[in-house]
Amino acid sequence: MAASSQGHNNSLQRLNHVEKMIVRVLELAGAVMDELAGPSGPRKDAIASHCHEFMQSIKDIQSNLREEIKSVCEYRPFEMCDYNSRIANEICCQKLDYVIRQLDGMKQNLDRCREPLL
Repeated sequence: MAASSQGHNNSLQRLNHVEKMIVRVLELAGAVMDELAGPSGPRKDAIASHCHEFMQSIKDIQSNLREEIKSVCEYRPFEMCDYNSRIANEICCQKLDYVIRQLDGMKQNLDRCREPLL
C-alpha cells in the first residue's frame, strides 16, 4: 500500500510539472503576441526564440503526457474493487487522451502558421 501511495504521489508530481510546462507555453504565446503588437514592430529574433521554445515545450508536454497515460493505464489499483472506481480510472485516461489530441492539433496549427515565415 505504501508503494502504491508513493507511486501515486510521483505521478501527481509529474503531472504538476506538466501543468507548469503548460503555463510556460501560454506565457510564451503571450510574449509572442506582445512582440507582434509592439509599437516598434516585432523583433524577428525574439519571435523566433519564443516560437522555438514554444514548439519544444509542446513536444515535451506531449511526451510527458503520453508517458503518464501509459503509466496510468498500466496501473490497475481497482482490479478487485467496485465498478465505479474502474470507470473513473478509464474516464481519466480518456480525458488525458483528449488533451493530447488537442495539443497535437495546436502543434499542427502552429506548424502551418510557421511555414510562411520561412
